[in-house]
Amino acid sequence: MDIHSGLTAVFELRGNDYIAYIEEIPGVNTQGATLEEARSNLKEALELIIEVRREIANEEQAGRNIVKEEIKMVA
Repeated sequence: MDIHSGLTAVFELRGNDYIAYIEEIPGVNTQGATLEEARSNLKEALELIIEVRREIANEEQAGRNIVKEEIKMVA
């Protein structure tokens, strides 16, 4: 299944640093001294959140009769 929509990264300069978050996914937030650093840190934060959520889901779904499908984001 493909979704033809991306996520929205928000970057805001606060003082000397940028804060960054993804609007659609609570908990994916970070900061950086530069916009580039904040962007890189945000991608890493997203990867970590997805990894942790997968682990939690696998534990919660263990032994249940379920079907899983990969959803690809097409930009």
